Amino acid sequence: MKKMLQRLKLAANPRSVAIVGASPTQNKIGNVVLRNFLDAKFPGKVYPVNPKHTEMYGLKCYAKVSDIPGSVDCVIIATPAETVPGVVEDCAAKKAGGVLILSGGFEEVGRTDLAQRIKEIADANGMPVVGPNCLGIYNPYSKLDSVFLPTYKLERPKPGNIAFITQSGAVGSTVMDLAAFYGLGFSKFISYGNSTVLDESDYLEFLMQDKETEIIILYLEGAKDGRRLLEAMKKVNRVKPIIALKAGRGMGGQAAARSHTGNIAGSYLAYQAAFKQAKVTEAEGISEVFDIVKIFDQPKTAGNRVGVITNGGGMGVLTADAIESEGLALAQFSKETEAELKKILPAYGNVANPLDLVADAGVEAYEKALNLLLKDPGVDALVVVVLLQTPPIDERIIHVLAAAAGNGKKPIATISVGGTYTESYRKVLESKGVPSYNSPRAAVKAMERFITYSKYCAELGKK
Repeated sequence: MKKMLQRLKLAANPRSVAIVGASPTQNKIGNVVLRNFLDAKFPGKVYPVNPKHTEMYGLKCYAKVSDIPGSVDCVIIATPAETVPGVVEDCAAKKAGGVLILSGGFEEVGRTDLAQRIKEIADANGMPVVGPNCLGIYNPYSKLDSVFLPTYKLERPKPGNIAFITQSGAVGSTVMDLAAFYGLGFSKFISYGNSTVLDESDYLEFLMQDKETEIIILYLEGAKDGRRLLEAMKKVNRVKPIIALKAGRGMGGQAAARSHTGNIAGSYLAYQAAFKQAKVTEAEGISEVFDIVKIFDQPKTAGNRVGVITNGGGMGVLTADAIESEGLALAQFSKETEAELKKILPAYGNVANPLDLVADAGVEAYEKALNLLLKDPGVDALVVVVLLQTPPIDERIIHVLAAAAGNGKKPIATISVGGTYTESYRKVLESKGVPSYNSPRAAVKAMERFITYSKYCAELGKK
């Protein structure tokens, strides 16, 4: 297995790619994948493979992978299921770096014979195989993109530090599209489908060693080896945080998972216990995955004392309620901080936590309050509520919040609630790496998950 993971590194960062089933016909999977590489200006060699053609988009087309001169780091297969074992055998003869099988029609429809043959070939040759029945790998750093959904329909995330492992291509593509929309960067996207050869445990260990990856999202329907997954999560989560989303919690979902990827979903309670034992952060839905992952880029905190700044009293109260509900503590400001805050507030203002700057507070008041609370040793983390609708607040608030979030002192979450105008500002904040939320509950819940992981890292002696 170690050899497979070493070769997977080559396949995920290829200098040469072969596309079996490449097609000149628009909207066919083999056409979309080929266009991905051409449109992205992939810096390496691209080899279309299709015995019915000799040329495609100005590239020489080969009848089979073994006909290609020179080495092939990554082979993407998009041909009918019955043909795939033969193609994989040809890849092994060629000593290809690794194989991504996009084709469906294997375990999920009862064709375990085809799947077993693929596994036998892969194991005998130490050749990593991703899939089948998947979207494969997207790597914005190497410009590897086997996702067969056109870029004009599904935007690709920019390069970043978040890796996403997903059993489901549909869930994966949705998350990918949303990540691009909100400006979050991906290091790797791995859609593995039926996990015939490599499974989620292998991908976790692979990403633990990946230099571009700092945070891992894991979407899971069912594992073939639960005990191995638990050990892998324990090992990897010590080095890089894992945010897990488990599907198939109920009996109906478990049956659907079985027909989807051919994997048994198993008892959700068992998975939940495994996540807790491995100190993995669990999300309850796709929205919560995004809520959590964006705050994990913030500096870790030593405690759970939260300072709140707001320009709307009611929103401050709701935030305080959420802090108490999540088991966090409202910070007590130091006497020095209180004295300085009195200089910022109007005569009728009250220095307390939540700190209400009142509705006529401008950007300057936010900047001064942020700087004071960032220096206060009694404040471990900050939640900043900004009602963007108030007249004194303008676009300068984005730069103030970005500077505060980027200074590396304390984790910061921002809350802005509103319609089109507010959401447009939130999107800009997200693109600048500022965790932004549209409700106190979502912001505080994400902060609690991050503080819990920070405490775990502190216990390990890890900064």
